[in-house]
Amino acid sequence: MPRSGEKSSRLKPLLRKSKRRKPHSAKQKSIAFFLSILIMTTAALCSCATSPYAESPQYRDGAFRNPVQPRMRGNFFATTWRFLFDKPKNTVPAAPLPVAAVSREQLLAAPDATLYRLGHSTVLLKLGGAFWLTDPVFSRRASPVQWAGPERFHAPPIAIADLPPIEGVVLSHDHYDHLDKAAILELAPKTRHFLAPLGVGDLLVDWGVPKEKVLQLDWWDSLPVGGLRFTATPAQHFSGRAPFADNPTLWASWVIEGAGLRLFFSGDTGYFDGFKAIGDKFGPFDLTLLECGAYNADWPDVHMQPEQTLQAHLDLRGRRLMPVHNGTFDLAFHGWREPMERIGALAAASGVDIATPEIGRPLSMREPAETAAWWTALR
Repeated sequence: MPRSGEKSSRLKPLLRKSKRRKPHSAKQKSIAFFLSILIMTTAALCSCATSPYAESPQYRDGAFRNPVQPRMRGNFFATTWRFLFDKPKNTVPAAPLPVAAVSREQLLAAPDATLYRLGHSTVLLKLGGAFWLTDPVFSRRASPVQWAGPERFHAPPIAIADLPPIEGVVLSHDHYDHLDKAAILELAPKTRHFLAPLGVGDLLVDWGVPKEKVLQLDWWDSLPVGGLRFTATPAQHFSGRAPFADNPTLWASWVIEGAGLRLFFSGDTGYFDGFKAIGDKFGPFDLTLLECGAYNADWPDVHMQPEQTLQAHLDLRGRRLMPVHNGTFDLAFHGWREPMERIGALAAASGVDIATPEIGRPLSMREPAETAAWWTALR
């Protein structure tokens, strides 16, 4: 059952347009963004809020915890400064990415068990005669403000206003590249259910989503929703919409069963033994939607290297792998094409069936079909 959370105010625009002001440079925006991070950090450290999840096995010492504490290397502020001012140029594509526009009519006419990758970890599933969205992010930036922060490489192939009614939105955790407040508020009137890990649902209610629409699950909790069955399963990550927020909400992966299919959506996670436990309990999976992107040696246990993505797919006993969490935002120091190149080569060497549809192109979840390496022609 949904739990109510503490009220929070909407973020107000921090900059207003003025004819008298000169355009802000990229460096000025980066410095202002860095200062906003410092302010949010101070607010998080001063917060005395308590969380009502003491009964969860994942909640210990005033926060949600992983079974094994992830390693985080390097200095946060030094890494942030490098991220803002000293990144390789190839982390962002030099030319526009190919995007296939999607229409409402196309979605309604599509056969059941069709998916559309809309960008990053946002996937639209037509399953069981209804539409479902994973981690919907439609805003221009994955950031607490829309004047600075990681900017999209491409526009979404369809606007929220053009989507048909959504049976359910499936959320993995509260980070800005997975939980987009503006998108949630626009989706709320046309969405019947929001499935979220503990605490994430409270944010939605806090933002104005009707409480009766929100379903919060702990790890291994399972619910039938809209003719399908959803199970929140473990992941190895962290949470908080400000630095050092100390994991105020839970993170999760998801098992989706129904319409003759079994799917796995990883959300964000490092590689851990939970994949084998999930595979043993729920596998084999017809399709795994697995994180492959935003990895770095400084955060080895909360995002997977491509080799680990492949191993997770094998642990889950997946039949086909679709890598997500890449190709939309600049969130690490690797080249923007690198995740697809590495996982593609690894899958080919291991004989793993991999699906890499162009953004907006339909993909059947039942019938294996070859997908082009669309990124090879871009720099």
